[in-house]
Amino acid sequence: MTATVFLISLLTLIALGVPIAFALMFSGIALMLVTGQFDSQVVVQNAIAGADNFVLMAVPFFILAGELMNAGGLSKRIVEMAGAFVGHLRGGLGYVAIGAGIMLASLSGSAVADTAALAAILVPMMRQAGYNPARACGLMAASGIIAPVIPPSIGFLIFGVTANVSITRLFLAGIVPGVLMGLVLVIAWWFVARSQNAAITARVPLGRRLRLLGQGGWALMMPVIIIGGLRFGIFTPTESAVVAAAYALFVGLVVYRELNWRNIYEALLSTARTTSVVLLLAALAMVASYMITITDISGQVGGWLEGLVGSPMLLMAAMMVVVFFAGMVLDFIPIVLIFTPVFLPIVKAADIDPVYFGVVFIMNCSIGMITPPVGVVLNVVSSVGKVTMDEAVRGILPFLLALAALLVLLILFPALVTVPAEWWR
Repeated sequence: MTATVFLISLLTLIALGVPIAFALMFSGIALMLVTGQFDSQVVVQNAIAGADNFVLMAVPFFILAGELMNAGGLSKRIVEMAGAFVGHLRGGLGYVAIGAGIMLASLSGSAVADTAALAAILVPMMRQAGYNPARACGLMAASGIIAPVIPPSIGFLIFGVTANVSITRLFLAGIVPGVLMGLVLVIAWWFVARSQNAAITARVPLGRRLRLLGQGGWALMMPVIIIGGLRFGIFTPTESAVVAAAYALFVGLVVYRELNWRNIYEALLSTARTTSVVLLLAALAMVASYMITITDISGQVGGWLEGLVGSPMLLMAAMMVVVFFAGMVLDFIPIVLIFTPVFLPIVKAADIDPVYFGVVFIMNCSIGMITPPVGVVLNVVSSVGKVTMDEAVRGILPFLLALAALLVLLILFPALVTVPAEWWR
């Protein structure tokens, strides 16, 4: 009964155009009214508790690090460095996009920011070289969504806080799956590039390669510092976000000298806007999460899935199908906030490693960002790449299929996530 009330109220409010954060809060209030437990103080207390979390302090700092990285020239040098080493291959600019996407993912953790940076730099180059603009934009979008999987990841931060799971373990467990996302995109692009009649760029001389490697080395040091610091216990995930922002500021100001006070002001302003959205979602979603726990909606959903609890693989598949379809109509963070408190008790009851579930879950949410009709990253790439939404959807299809196939592999072979994660412990 309560699960039905929550679902109907949430979907109705979303259909009416109510912002997701308030839709979640009002859905929680609807549960209070149905069960006779309405208390305005409880609503306020849970909303405050949702935002009053030390770990969430990492969110604005990782967002700021990404903004400073783009403004300070780190993104541009990553692309130039990747182009120097693989740009001369057939379809070389596509491989540059994938390689740069993996490296940028290890710097910012934001799919939207990475996609915008890649598309702004590479789509005009690919269009001029004769590549299909729709395919180019599709590849940028698919490369951009690696960001929430490779640490530092805002998605892992939100999931870790909501699920009370070690964020350090999530960060370290996401490395290999994130690289695998890049690998399947390389395979998909190899097939796509065979039909592209694009010009092949000249091989970059060794001396220039080394110079670009040296310039890009400053950018590449950021993930080394973050992962190394987490792995050896030098700092916590929240502290690593501060280190990342400070490092991006230092490199942009002192090394590359492309940051100025105007850039810094704009980066701070953009960070404040994005952070306010994320933290409002986290705060008001806690009202719904509290009532989901009180009314045992997880238990009701578990009853629906009771026949699958004995088969963790089928249970994972069922949950991921639900998340995949939710990704067609909902944005990344709302999916995490809605489904984590519902699915996690079921995951624990089925004896599935919460870290493994978190990695696959966040990857699925990332894929949702390139899945029509909503697909926020598709909207970004169509705007920046100057193609229509229909063209962007057609362009993304081979890469969407490749990433979906990888998701199936991770469900069939959990060791692809769990075994590499143990190496880092």
